[in-house]
Amino acid sequence: MPLGLYISVPFCRTKCSYCNFASDVFSKSAYENYVARLLEDIANSGQLMWELGSGLGSAADDTADSIYLGGGTPSILDAPQLLRIFAAVRDRFAITPDAEITVECAPGTLTDTLIETLLQCGVNRVSLGVQSFVDREAHAVGRLHKRATVVEEIARLREAGIDNINVDLIAGLPHQTVESWAYSVSEAIATGVPHVSVYMLEVDDESRLGRELIAGGVRYHAHFVPDDDMIADFYQQACEMLSDASIEQYEISNFARADGLQSNQSRHNLKYWTRQPYLGFGVDAHSMLVADRHVADLRAESQNHAVRFAASDSLDAYMNRASHTTSPVSAQAAVEESFFLGLRLNRGIDLEQIREEFSGAFLEGESAVEQCVRDGLLEQYGDNVRLTARGRLLSNEVFARFLTEEKIKVGTGHVNPR
Repeated sequence: MPLGLYISVPFCRTKCSYCNFASDVFSKSAYENYVARLLEDIANSGQLMWELGSGLGSAADDTADSIYLGGGTPSILDAPQLLRIFAAVRDRFAITPDAEITVECAPGTLTDTLIETLLQCGVNRVSLGVQSFVDREAHAVGRLHKRATVVEEIARLREAGIDNINVDLIAGLPHQTVESWAYSVSEAIATGVPHVSVYMLEVDDESRLGRELIAGGVRYHAHFVPDDDMIADFYQQACEMLSDASIEQYEISNFARADGLQSNQSRHNLKYWTRQPYLGFGVDAHSMLVADRHVADLRAESQNHAVRFAASDSLDAYMNRASHTTSPVSAQAAVEESFFLGLRLNRGIDLEQIREEFSGAFLEGESAVEQCVRDGLLEQYGDNVRLTARGRLLSNEVFARFLTEEKIKVGTGHVNPR
């Protein structure tokens, strides 16, 4: 099964107040050393895959059909650095001719030189961290672009031949209103991009804005953040507006146009939600290798179904070659992941498929399905189970019902806005 490759670039021009990722503002002198460390990791990944995946039934595939350069702000790197990263990836892995190759870019960084470099690297998909088309809202959280910048850069990407573009939006930013949110969603639709991601503001102590909200303070415009009910209403409003524009929801936070020839869904992120293998390189990058279903008895309780491992979320620790944290995925944990990752998708999960794959380990999950159906959080049609509209709003509550073991953080590369 082909791999997905995720490469983390933890550098930004400014640190957005809502950001809870392992990224920050560093001197440009740090970039070159970091790139050299990335190249070392990529070159040595075969040994790491052999060491950590040796108990899974077979050697991992060295073919990759998706590459995702995320962050942080990858577009902050200069052209030679980006070219060296992609050259190292192609030296180490066999990239399929139809591979999806994505780079996250901050609006305002897409110079003509950068766009030409992306083309030289084989990039065919760009994800833009817009978050809001309302200048006041974008500036309140530390974004440096204006609406006009986004529109102009989308046009230049298309002129260069990159049509597969994603726009990120966040519901719940300071100063956001019903009217301003509708404007942002309308503007995203009007750009004609084939993919839109809509995230609800995360409030936790991993971001400056989150800490201020928890403390009840006013820094970072925290007192202008909409309340939870309003944010939920914004999310539902976006779902309806995008659907009316034939941009269909396929995952809790992701929406894509179907153009009749191909799906515009993110191939790379689908790997996370469907438990396909992926490798991550760089600060806080996560990886998962899965057992070979033709070799291993995946229904055996003693058989590990996968192994997850992650690099340190500290730049200093990563540069000093700190060891990966490693977690084998048991049969029970694999069942739980199949539920709480698969249910993120609008198409839901196939119970019969899970029964066949996991046998006895499936029983507790089946009980949780019945309870969620009774509570109106899931709907079931035969063996297909999926979240209801209410269930998508309360998805964390739904997913928690399928967990019978203490869970490690399941790293999913990029499924949230940078």
